[in-house]
Amino acid sequence: MKSILLTIILVLFAFSIFAQVKVNEKRIEQRIFELAKFGKNEKGENYRVAYSQGDIEGRAYFMDLMRKAGLEVRIDFAGNIIGKRAGKDPSKKPIAFGSHIDMVPNGGNYDGAYGSITALEIIEVLNENKIITDHPLEVIIFQNEEGGLVGSRALTGNLKKESLSQKSSSGLTLEEGIRAIGGNPDRLGEVVRKPGDLAAFIEIHIEQSKVLESRGVEVAIVEGIVGIEEWDITVTGMANHAGSTPMNDRQDALIAASKLVLAVNEVVNSYEGSQVGSVGKISVPSGAPNIIPGKVEMSLQMRDLSSEKIMKMFADIEKRAAQIAKETKTEIKFEYLSPGATPTIASKEIQDKMLQAAQSLGISYIKMQSGAGHDVQEMGKLGPIGLVFIPSKDGISHNPKEYSSPEEMAYGANVMLQTVLLLDKVQ
Repeated sequence: MKSILLTIILVLFAFSIFAQVKVNEKRIEQRIFELAKFGKNEKGENYRVAYSQGDIEGRAYFMDLMRKAGLEVRIDFAGNIIGKRAGKDPSKKPIAFGSHIDMVPNGGNYDGAYGSITALEIIEVLNENKIITDHPLEVIIFQNEEGGLVGSRALTGNLKKESLSQKSSSGLTLEEGIRAIGGNPDRLGEVVRKPGDLAAFIEIHIEQSKVLESRGVEVAIVEGIVGIEEWDITVTGMANHAGSTPMNDRQDALIAASKLVLAVNEVVNSYEGSQVGSVGKISVPSGAPNIIPGKVEMSLQMRDLSSEKIMKMFADIEKRAAQIAKETKTEIKFEYLSPGATPTIASKEIQDKMLQAAQSLGISYIKMQSGAGHDVQEMGKLGPIGLVFIPSKDGISHNPKEYSSPEEMAYGANVMLQTVLLLDKVQ
């Protein structure tokens, strides 16, 4: 009994010391600005898409920082940048963290970059405070996150050979791009990791919406990343002359499609929770003002942490579609686009550690789900995961106006730092 009590006291004492260890917010912002220089074109637009010259130069800059921080740095065969820091116990599985530095065309300076810079900052702070973790640590900078989690999919074995011929935003195929950044697409099988290879993977990201800002909260602990299911919808009516066909004798596919768009909104809003549903694409092939639309093609996408809820909502939408088709004398067909992205639930243990870290630092927090995909969701196939959000001004992301303040970035980075230390002592 005494030995157990002593252990608890020692753990609490160690944590009280570690809780005083803080990140350097000026260094984080300085590196955001330094990294932002790579990829600007002659118009001053941000262009650090994966495999571009800006991406290659930004990666070289980042690897240099990683080496200066004492990490053992390499590029794996998929083109991911891996930085390792030894722990006291080499038999323990690594705790990994990181993000990406590629961006969408004319994107912002914080999406991905903040998570990558925070990962490096954690290593810098541990070095400066002479803290050696029990677990080995890994900083992972994933390649081409914006092109579909390409680097993280390679680590989990989900980057298929047939995908390598796809064109990236740089104009290079994935195969050409991987070679351009120092990888070897012929040896992708050698980078694949197995479930259980990581003790944990955690990531931090700007929120990409304005929930945190509107509520005045400093961080969000993410409960999971939503699943995504999609359908193509074809509405078929009867094309006819718009001038001579009476209003009560029409089979207008666009009228039916319009009713269906409203029905999707009504059905999704009828459920409790944070689910979303969207019709983001609609086209009328006839496209002439004097033709009653005989055909409409449209999309349906729904997202939620529960696949079961998504399919229940879809069943309700199908029923509404059948009613609309009958009323409008049209036909409505749904084509399921498989497979969708399955929901990824964050580890309850890691969420609890993140909450403990925020509470110990006096940082306000909420729990929420992520409606956008991140590398962490793919890494959930290898081990327990966690994700933190910080506010993004006006909810703006994938845009040059993207911004998070130094204070906001430091709040999130300190939660990440303390989470790493907490995970290290309990696993």
